[in-house]
Amino acid sequence: QVQPVESGGGLVQAGGSLTLSCAASGSTFSINTMGWFRRAPGKQRELVATITSLGTTNYADSVKGRFTISRDNAKNTVYLQMNSLKPEDTAVYYCNGMRYFYTWGQGTQVTVSS
Repeated sequence: QVQPVESGGGLVQAGGSLTLSCAASGSTFSINTMGWFRRAPGKQRELVATITSLGTTNYADSVKGRFTISRDNAKNTVYLQMNSLKPEDTAVYYCNGMRYFYTWGQGTQVTVSS
């Protein structure tokens, strides 16, 4: 089973930036649409951004213009550059496949202080 490994989270002040990474092994990564998700305390997991195998991206309205998703198929890694962070971005962030679904990883905690 493929289980992505997320990293790069941390504590940052409002207005700051973080870059998350997600490494996923397996032969399906390069042809898979990948997504970043987040789960805030007391809320359901929500989709934040997606990127197709060809690099087409989509974003939730709440992060549009602030977050950038990218991928490196040679490294089987997807990234999430997060700028102008807000306290409401505080959550555990996960990545997963959209076409081929993987086992959920542990996620990486992002905490934005006001």
